[in-house]
Amino acid sequence: MTLTDIIMLIVSILLLIIAFMAVSEKKLIKSVIFLSALSMLSVVSFVLLKAPDVALTEAVIGSGLVTALFVFTLLSIKKEATK
Repeated sequence: MTLTDIIMLIVSILLLIIAFMAVSEKKLIKSVIFLSALSMLSVVSFVLLKAPDVALTEAVIGSGLVTALFVFTLLSIKKEATK
């Protein structure tokens, strides 16, 4: 087993753990944070699989844009709920 295989195995296990944590979390903001971490770990896995174009797209859209959209949506829902 090479070092890349060991790192990929660790990243895969972390992906499964964080995905389970994102689904099972009761608070929505923590779930969004776990989804962002999941997206960043998938970026690492894409880089290890030698797909830098997919990794860059996932980093920009998956980690950045979608996380910001979820956070702003949650904040706007909380503001409307307090009115």
